[in-house]
This record gives sequence, structure tokens and C-alpha cells, in this order.
Amino acid sequence: MRSVRPDETSQTNVLHYLDDGNVIFRFSWKKAEYLVPVMMVMKALVETNDREIFDGIVGNNQSGESKKEFFFDRAELLLRTYKSYGLYTKSQTRAFLGEKFRVVLGVPATMSNYDCGTEFLRKIVLVHLGNANVTETQDTDKFKMLLFMIRKLYALVSGECAVDNPDAVQNQEILLGGFLYGMILKENLEDFVSSQIQAVLRDHIRKSPEETFSTPEFLKKFPVQILSRAGNNIGGKLEYFMSTGNLVSPTGLDLQQVSGFTVVAEKINFLRFISHFRMVHRGSFFAQLKTTTVRKLLPESWGFLCPVHTPDGSPCGLLNHLAHKCKIQIQSIDVSSIPQLVVDLGAVSSNSSSTKESVVIQLDGRILGWCTPKQALLIGDTLRYWKVEGTHNVPKELEIGYVPNSRGGAYPGIYMSSGPSRFIRPVKYLPLDKEDFVGPQEQPFMSIAVTEPEIISGESTHVEFDPTNILSILANMTPFSDHNQSPRNMYQCQMGKQSMGTPGTAIRYRTDNKSYRLQTGQTPIVRAPLHNEYGFDNFPNGMNAVVAVISYTGYDMDDAMIINKSAHERGFGHGTIYKVKKLDLEEGDKSRSSKKVKKLFGFAPGAEIKAEVKADLDDDGLPHIGRLLNDNSIIAAWHTVTQDATGDFVNKDGITHYERYKEKELAFIEEVRLIGNENGTDPLRTMSIKLRVPRSPVVGDKFSSRHGQKGVCSQKWPTYDMPFTESGMQPDTIINPHAFPSRMTIGMFVESLAGKAGALHGLAQDSTPFKFDEEHTAGDYFGHQLMKAGYNYHGNEPMYSGITGEELHADIYIGVVYYQRLRHMVNDKFQVRTTGPVTQLTGQPIKGRKKGGGIRVGEMERDSLLAHGTAFLLQDRLLNCSDFQRSWICKACGTFLSVQPTVSALSTRQSGTGIVRCRKCAHTVDEWSRGSEVWEDGSGQKYAGGDDTTIVTVPGVLKYLDVELAAMGIKLKYNVGPIAGAERVVGSQKI
Repeated sequence: MRSVRPDETSQTNVLHYLDDGNVIFRFSWKKAEYLVPVMMVMKALVETNDREIFDGIVGNNQSGESKKEFFFDRAELLLRTYKSYGLYTKSQTRAFLGEKFRVVLGVPATMSNYDCGTEFLRKIVLVHLGNANVTETQDTDKFKMLLFMIRKLYALVSGECAVDNPDAVQNQEILLGGFLYGMILKENLEDFVSSQIQAVLRDHIRKSPEETFSTPEFLKKFPVQILSRAGNNIGGKLEYFMSTGNLVSPTGLDLQQVSGFTVVAEKINFLRFISHFRMVHRGSFFAQLKTTTVRKLLPESWGFLCPVHTPDGSPCGLLNHLAHKCKIQIQSIDVSSIPQLVVDLGAVSSNSSSTKESVVIQLDGRILGWCTPKQALLIGDTLRYWKVEGTHNVPKELEIGYVPNSRGGAYPGIYMSSGPSRFIRPVKYLPLDKEDFVGPQEQPFMSIAVTEPEIISGESTHVEFDPTNILSILANMTPFSDHNQSPRNMYQCQMGKQSMGTPGTAIRYRTDNKSYRLQTGQTPIVRAPLHNEYGFDNFPNGMNAVVAVISYTGYDMDDAMIINKSAHERGFGHGTIYKVKKLDLEEGDKSRSSKKVKKLFGFAPGAEIKAEVKADLDDDGLPHIGRLLNDNSIIAAWHTVTQDATGDFVNKDGITHYERYKEKELAFIEEVRLIGNENGTDPLRTMSIKLRVPRSPVVGDKFSSRHGQKGVCSQKWPTYDMPFTESGMQPDTIINPHAFPSRMTIGMFVESLAGKAGALHGLAQDSTPFKFDEEHTAGDYFGHQLMKAGYNYHGNEPMYSGITGEELHADIYIGVVYYQRLRHMVNDKFQVRTTGPVTQLTGQPIKGRKKGGGIRVGEMERDSLLAHGTAFLLQDRLLNCSDFQRSWICKACGTFLSVQPTVSALSTRQSGTGIVRCRKCAHTVDEWSRGSEVWEDGSGQKYAGGDDTTIVTVPGVLKYLDVELAAMGIKLKYNVGPIAGAERVVGSQKI
């Protein structure tokens, strides 16, 4: 059981069934596991006897004789094995526990063992039932709950009930950011109190030994000294957590992960921004598991988690989003009247083998009483009626989970929850025809109809307000999503968050590092009512495009799409990227004091400034607003200064330095912001420049409809060659018909019909899913609208070739579809180089697009090139354009390592002669005949011979390998021979 305190910190208590039938109590404290006999914990809570414990465990067990005997035997075993400890009273047991856990809990040395045992029960055992100033009544509640836990554990072992599924939403709650922040703050404060106060106290006594705790000076100074240390320690830890998402905690806060708690709320467009705040992640711990069980969508999630809005790939099923009507309860509600109401409805306070009541009634993990199975149904229904009616002080957000008796199913009982962090969602309560809030714990055992025709008389108690309540905000934006194959709806939820749109209405005042904006955004003709409800028209995310489904020109293969060149020139899909560049002259200066300022914006006094520089910059050295920037354009001027005796800044060298724009892409200066220091006394040394980069669609840019039909722009086709209809209409885009059969995105066909009809009649069409059925089809509804406007019922039209002017043999499906331009653009991704920087070690090109690096041709690429028989292409990639080197080698001894350049024997400067000889094959002059050519090695030593050397072409990394193997005592020998009038390496052997 995970017990949650009022401040949302938690302590998990686990009961384990042992092989011999015993039960042991397990808990974790400061990341260490401890085991205690459960009987010892119960004896320490209250003054009790064996009979009371026996009756509490066995209870009114209505199962067969074999099951009763199972319970009797286990309860008797618990009582018998505990006798060996010789602890009979509450005080004895608490003192024993206190003695054993004194060091673990870190209590003061002056605390007695009994008080230490009390502290153990307060901090660890079922803390949700009392964790501060615990009363005897609360200890009794803990005792009752432990008895219930033992009984449920024995019921599981005997097969009476099923295992609770930890992956089901009914057994989960949300970890909210504010509560997590509060937990970290509380823990840091506790650490500070336990460690810092003692250190401050020691320092104070050492400095002022004459002061006692009661003196006015001590009471005045001591709090100030404590609080002066608190700021950096606590604030720094909280700041570190927010910036990194890493949790540094001695206890772990009863959580399963220590990293990945924070994520940056990206504002690529408004859909992505709003999705961040509806996102639910299962945890990074589960992302590392091999099993797929935790990722599966269970029926209990209906209406709470969207079945569509989850990424494809590694986070699939772990990163979910709330259904659009699902809410999170963020505060506790008043349930003080519930215990008395339960008693008034017939519950009794105890349950033993002598009574008939066998169904437990709990409120937030506290046992209120017991009742018979028939009475349980009446209590649950009555409380729900009062809850919806708003009478008897039953709060509307109370979750009433009635679990009926079943054969081997969930353990029966009435489990009510009122705390925060719970899922709740609205449904219609049929007896009163009013709104009711249900939670995931009660929903699996309720009869909720999806639509009104599905209501079963005498069984259904609730009905959905709308079938689309199962979907998230984004999933509801996909038009006619019930006509699509499910993966396509998932893809659209991801691509909708990647599209260039309108990130906000305050772009003028924002300074994001990078933001995207679609300049020609439109409101969709086909949209769900939620589009207006959430105000998405303030943040347009795409364009209405006239789309023809036709195989035309051959440039539309493999999901590519052709864009009408005239539509492109009129602004179809035109976007802008805003980038912010910060210029900080303080970088490198450790001191921020104005007396040590070294750099200031502006021109150096008296310096000669070129006319083109003056045209680009103002007199203060800052750029003009709206100026076009090219590669290497000047964007700011600065000079170095020192401070003289009068406090004025003086430039001494007369040199003006320039900051330049170092990107290839054209950009305009949108804004210049001047940034001062905190107190406003220093001169200007920091500024940020917002750049506006126009991005008109080019070949290779990515587009997508709202049905997961993504593709790249393959060609901008001249308008005079585009096909046209009888009315002269030309499509904005052309898409290949092969995009539809395998994807089965029928919703896009329907949207094309609806958009065409809506454009003709001037209507915004409703695209809500589940609106049509087999009797009333979408095609029929929109087809009749088209017929009223004089168009074909099916959306087809005769079209004429833009090249020949002849009518095409088949009618073409043409309509209006809302298209999104995605942020994946060629200008951000293309990577090409001829020459550029290389790594010093191997001479091969470096990696990284920003650094001017190359694209790696790896082993698999090598295999594919060989398979195609392109040997010269392989040589070009792996040698000529990589680490091509011409190196000297000795043909006699077959190695690169022994060759060296010679120096002239007559020169005093030992200049090179350009001749390379092999030192290993050569001999000193004393041992050689005088008639041979003599050469020097640069150190004065004269040699003769070693002239059997030549130049070969090899990869530079081969020589590096040779040196590395030589260092390990392995020599490579190469056989060099003439081939076609040239010298090259033909083989190697290891000796």
C-alpha cells in the first residue's frame, strides 16, 4: 500500500507472504530495505490479544471449508511463531522496535526506546492514517488496515481474488509538478534543519561561549546565521532540479526514477504547446524494460487516456495524453460527513467470524465499517445519488468505487477516494439526468453507455455526453478520424505538433532561440467544434489547398507532391524562422565591475571607418532594423577601453573590431534588444539580435495533410502546364493516387468532399468523428451538398491536360484539403562538401553538419557499393575524397616506418634535398665503399645506400594503423610492384 501524507509525500508499505505461511512487513527508508514481522507492528500499535487478531484476519469468511481451513491455519501460524519474541504488551513491543531502529531513524540520543518506537510507527507505518500527533484512534485505524491487508493477501494466495494490475489506470494517480516541487523543498528543509543548525550552533558557541540559549543576543543572532546559509543550499538545489530534471535525494521520495522529471515546453506551434500540459509519462524506469506489458492500452483507460495520441517508436504507450474532458483533481475535498452517512446506511464498525458483514467500506485508505454484499450495493447507489443531487454534503468529486463479489476477480468492497492527483471525468447520470464525475477506480464496475441508443434499461446508470470524449484535444482535430486506419491518426497527432504554425500572438515580444511561423495560415473549412472551443483560429496551422488525386508528370511518385508554381508565388506555405543571436562582450571577463570593463559597443574614437561599414551600422555600432544580412555581413562594432583616473572610459589603440553574420542563409534584422546589468550602472555590453529568415517552400520540404499523409515537395510545376477543370480551376497540389490504397485514409477522401462543398456553399463543415454510420454515410451527406451546387455527387470532375489541352480519359477526384507545412526543411538538413576540415589523427573528414563535416560511408554503405559494382565510386569515397595520401615506402624492406628525408651534406643549415632514403637498408659510410652516394640524416651521421624507395598512394589511416601496431611489436610488410607504369601497394603480410 502506498500511503500518502497530506503534503503528498509517500511511504510504501508491503506485506510479503512467505513459503511457510508467515507474513512479513517490508518498507524502504533512505533507499535501504527493512523487514519486520507484521505481528510485531500490530502489537506495537494497540493493546490487543490473540483472539482479536485471529477474528480480524479470518473475519466472516463465506468461502468453502477448504478456504476457511486455509485462513485458520495461517492465522494460527502467525500467532504461534510470534511467541518466540516474548513481546506481549504495546510498550514492550514499541521499546523493542525503538531499540532496533534508533540508528536508522536518526533520533536524538536523549529519546527513550519507547518514544523511538512511537516515532517509527509515526514515520513509516501507514502514514496516511496519521503522521503527526498520532492519536490512539489513528493507531487503531492502522491496526484495522493491517488486518485487512493480511486478509486480502491470504485471499490472493488462496485464489479468492485476482492480483491488482499496477499497469491499469484504476491503480494509478498523477505525479503533479507542484506536489513534486513541494516534496523536494520539504526534504531540503529537513536536511537543512538536521545538518546546518548543528553546524551553526557549534560555530556560535565557539565564537561566543559566554552566551546561553536564553540570552537576548543569542535569540537575535542565531536565526540570522541560520537563514544566511539557507539561500544557496536550498535555492541552488531547486534550481538544479528545474534546469536538469535530475532528482538528488537521500530518500528517493518513494519514486522509481531519479532523472527525466522536467521537459522544455516547446512552442513550435500552439498544438505542441498545449499538448505539453496534457501529457502523462509512465516514467523513465519503464522505458528501459524489455516487456511490452506496460505499454498496452487497457480498457480501464477509456475516457482518461487518449488511445490515439501517443508517439510511434520507443515512447509508444509510455507517453500518453489526457482525453480532452479528463481532469486532474488538484486539492482535497471535504468528506467529513461521509463516515456518519455510511453508518446511517447500515454499516457496522467491526467484522469477525461471528457477524455476517463481509464487505469492507473504505475512505481514502481508512476503514469506515463493514456491511453485507446486498447492503454494499445499496450504500454505493445511495451515496452516488446524493452526490449527483448535491445533498447530504457528499462532494461531487468523490470517487465511489463499488467492487461487487466475484469468483476470483477483484477483492470486493466500497473504496472511496477524495484526495488530489486523481483522474476524474464527466458523464451523464441517468436517474437525475445530471452531470456526474467518475474516476478510474469505479468505472470498470459501472455500466456507462457510449451513446443513448446503447442504453440498457435497468442496467445502464450513465451515458457519455459525447463519444469523442475518449480522444485528446489533438486527436479530435483530425477530421473524420473514424474513417482512417488507426496508425495514420497516431501519425497526425505527431505531425500536427511538428507543423509550422503560429506559436503565439506575442511573437513581437518573444525571444525564443528559434521559432517557426507560417505567414499564410488559414482557418480550415473542415473542422471539429472543438477547434472553435479552444480558439485555434488564433493560431492557424496550415492552408486550405485544392488537391487533385492524379498521377501527373511522374514527379509525384513515392508520396511526393507537386505544387502549383503560381500558388507558391501567391504565398502557399510561405514561412518564416526567427532566430535570436546574443552578443555578450562580457564573455571571458571574470569580473563584472565597471572599473574593469574591457569592451564596449561602438566605433573606436579617431578610427577610420569605411563607407560601407557606416552604411550598415548606426553611430553606436549597432545594426539597422530591417537590414538584409549575407554571409560575413557586419552586425556590430566594438572596441576595447580602459578606465582613467576620472572614471571615464578611454580607447587607446584606436582599433574597431567587428562581429559578423557567419551563416550562408539570407536573413533580415527584425529587432535589436539592449541588455544592461542588474543594477543599471554599467555601460552597454550585451545585446540580442532577432533575425528573420524567410523560408519559401523549396523542392524537398515536407508537407502533410491531417490524415498522416506526409510527403515532400518534388517540383514546383508551371501553372500553364497544370491540369484544369471545366470551370478553369487548377489544383494547388497534386498527390499520387497510390498514396491511398495501402494507407486506407478514407477520412482524407471525405475531407476533400466536405471541403469542396463547404467552399462552394460558404460553410464550415463539422468533421466530428463517429457522426456518421453505415445507414447515414458521410459520402451521401456531402455528395448531396455538391449536387446542390451543380457538381458531381462523388467529387470527380473532368479535367484537361495542361500540356496538350485534351480531356483526360478518367474523371479526376478533386477537392479542398487542409495541408500543413512541417518544420523539416531542406535548408536545415542538407549536407554536402568537397573539401573541408579533417581530423588531425587520421586525415579523414570530421563529422557534423555545423562544422562542415562529411557524411560517413560506413561498412554497410561499402557493401552496397560493391554489390552494385561501382568500384571507382568506392575508391572516390573511401580514398580520393577522404584521407588520400602519397607516401614514401621502401620496396626492399616493405615499410613506411624506416624511410626518412635526407639533408644536404654541403649545407650549413641542413636543408632538405627532397630525396627520401631507407635508413634500415642503408649503412654508415665507414662500412661502405667510397664510390657510393653519401647522404646525411640531419644529425650529422652519414649513410650510403637505402635508395630503393618509391612513392605510393595509400589511405592516411593505413599509416596510422602501421604505427599503432608497431607500438605493440607487430610489423606490417608490404609488397610493392609496378602496375601500368605506376607504383602502388599490392599486398601486405604480418610477421
